[in-house]
Amino acid sequence: MTTTSKTPLTFKCGATMPNRFMLAPMTNSQSHEDGTLSNDEYNWLIMRAKGGFGLTMTCASHVQAIGKGFSGQLGIFSDDHIDGHKRLAAGIQKEGCLAVIQLHHAGMRSPKEVIGKQPVCPSEIKKHNTRALTLKEVHNLRQDFIDAAIRAQESGYDGVEVHGAHGYILTQFLSSEINSRTDVYGGSLENRARLIFEIVDGIRKACGPQFLLGVRLSPERFGMKLDEVKTVSQQLIDTNQIDFLDISLWDVFKIPEDEAFQNKSLLAHFEDLDYKDVKWTVAGKINSGKDVEKILNTTVDFVSIGKSGILHHDFPKLVMDNPNFEPTPTPVSVSHLQKEGLANAFVTYMKRWEGFVKV
Repeated sequence: MTTTSKTPLTFKCGATMPNRFMLAPMTNSQSHEDGTLSNDEYNWLIMRAKGGFGLTMTCASHVQAIGKGFSGQLGIFSDDHIDGHKRLAAGIQKEGCLAVIQLHHAGMRSPKEVIGKQPVCPSEIKKHNTRALTLKEVHNLRQDFIDAAIRAQESGYDGVEVHGAHGYILTQFLSSEINSRTDVYGGSLENRARLIFEIVDGIRKACGPQFLLGVRLSPERFGMKLDEVKTVSQQLIDTNQIDFLDISLWDVFKIPEDEAFQNKSLLAHFEDLDYKDVKWTVAGKINSGKDVEKILNTTVDFVSIGKSGILHHDFPKLVMDNPNFEPTPTPVSVSHLQKEGLANAFVTYMKRWEGFVKV
């Protein structure tokens, strides 16, 4: 049977998406500098839940103050954040949508001017002016990811996604180029991946079997090797601890950059995995109704929508009503983005995307 975008999807933890659309976790710089939820962030996400997304995911939400990756980031490193998260989770769920928060730490990608001190990394990297985490600090980081998940559950979220992609701290541990540790968190792939598995295991133990748990990985850039990321992905599935894998491909239709693997597309490489009862999603240039259909005709279970979810808060409804739907071409006006729920800080951020906002 061909999966359509309207087909509900039930994860093994019991949570059900009413359709196959997930709002990708997107940097938007709209919250308060102390990490508390703003009305701007709330309104942006609630509009997407109303627009038909079956799962609405927050932006990357940092689990330590020193892990802040951008100004105006939504935090979950303190109990002071819980009231805002309770409001946000309830508002998303009121629209019949799953509410999931992405847990994040930027590591060497935390700008010094944002965090006010030297950023941390698995290893000292002079180019990024980072200092290496001590072993005790690695253990604290592990616990802070787990504590953030506990806060998320207390706030009423359906689940969490652990951000292990895009060159942030868990990618930095995974990367043999960045991670030069000589303890149990460095060296072999098993050691470099150890922290991700310990975090996943700790969250599952703390939050129980009915809490939705996913991991995001990206197979290229920042020292990622495709075969290693495939190995870690299969091991995550085989642990039977996660409900979904979120593979960020930058472009779901592209061929791998690594010449050794150019016999097929990046997407096809991840179709090789045995997903068992773990669901999977991909992100990267799924822009139109036709793109959604193409991806859902593979073994992918649901699609993660970024750019088109910015352009159209109701992109899922538009595609479900018209499978040939094409988004508004870019560049778009500031007023268009404001009507779609982007506050000034987010519009300013989007001006960094070449050709996205009319100047």
